[in-house]
Amino acid sequence: MKLLVLAAGYATRLRPLTDNQAKPLLPVAGRPMIDHVLDKFSACPEIDAIYVVTNRRYAPNFQRWADAHGGHFAGKQIHVVDDGTSSNEDRLGAIGDIGFILRNHAIDDDLVVVAGDNLFSGTLEGFVSTAKERGVLVGVYDVGDLEQIRKYNNLGLDSAGRITFFEEKPTKPISTVTAIALYHYPRAVLPMLHRYLAEGKNPDQPGRLVEWLYPQLPCYTYPISGTWLDIGSRETYDEAQRLFQVQAS
Repeated sequence: MKLLVLAAGYATRLRPLTDNQAKPLLPVAGRPMIDHVLDKFSACPEIDAIYVVTNRRYAPNFQRWADAHGGHFAGKQIHVVDDGTSSNEDRLGAIGDIGFILRNHAIDDDLVVVAGDNLFSGTLEGFVSTAKERGVLVGVYDVGDLEQIRKYNNLGLDSAGRITFFEEKPTKPISTVTAIALYHYPRAVLPMLHRYLAEGKNPDQPGRLVEWLYPQLPCYTYPISGTWLDIGSRETYDEAQRLFQVQAS
């Protein structure tokens, strides 16, 4: 099983902090944000390699970070991949970057995908072990607010946790549960991702792929416990500092 960290965005809402530094490399409680993300997978023996996909501007920064770790994190080899883009205008998008990695690195294995700016207070060992049994698996989180859910996506689930409804940026949400940027795609499903991109569908918001997949094959969910933070603004970045400072103390 391979772990892919999405880290090719330009994080314009966090400028000037991100003028010369990638968002996932910004410090949180004294450590790069991406270290906190990878910590949650460190006890998962199923994962044998880590791919970090970024862009031309930030690739040298990520390579320095990887070198500082000796090229490995918790015994798993780190591969820093430059997707060749250089601006917010020519970026490939999250799904486009997954396709880029699959095409250019000949990955033929189950794939866990996580955003490099999503932070969790709990571990993700349960997600990985459940993924082996369930196939396509999506991390979900209850934000507890119908207004807030409009910023994300909205799900309907059956009693087994299978997705029965999925809508990005809902105008009339039916629940407070959202899919977060944490996915497992079995090896057998990866060719469908290439078909999605070949059909010219939205290559950006990673939830769009699940929205397209769930009517075609079973897509299950895994509830994330504890706190989840999507670091998209200075407010959520400051909140992450407080949360992880408390955890470290």
